Parts: sequence; structure tokens; C-alpha cells
Amino acid sequence: MDIILRPIISEKMTAQTEKMNRYGFIVERTADKIQIAKAIEELYNVKVASVNTIRYGGKLKSRYTKAGFVQGKTNNYKKAIITLAVGETIDFYSNI
Repeated sequence: MDIILRPIISEKMTAQTEKMNRYGFIVERTADKIQIAKAIEELYNVKVASVNTIRYGGKLKSRYTKAGFVQGKTNNYKKAIITLAVGETIDFYSNI
């Protein structure tokens, strides 16, 4: 089971990375903070100072089209904000 699904690369997370050495990841919904910290340390070879998690519920979406009324739901997910120890960094763009 992969705990880390993907990193969050957005303007807001980039600003937090530059100012506070924080990185965001979409993680498995059943993972706890200890598992997330161990997975980040093994994957990127860095020292994790703290982990904050946020659970998002899916939202109902609907729209009216030529085919009629279409209704659906976005996925539930869990986001982890990782604060690294002083002097540690993660480079997402090194393998491009």
C-alpha cells in the first residue's frame, strides 16, 4: 500500500515551501501521521519535524446539459502538510 499518492504543487504550497519549509502531499485516507512521516523520510531521505493532516469530503456537483441533468460527486481525500527540519529540502523537479 502506497501511503504517499502525489505531491501538491500549487502557488500556495510553493509560497509555504519558500517561507516555512512546508510541503504538501495527497496521502492515503487511512494513513496516520506516524506512517506519513516514515514514508516521507524513506522516500526523500529527509528529516520530518511535524505532520499536519486535513481530511476533505467530496462535494456534490451538478449541471444541466443538452442530455439532461447530470449529477455527480468529487472524491474524498486526505492532505498532509509536512514541515521539514531546518536545512532539509525536497526537490520535486530533479528528475524532469
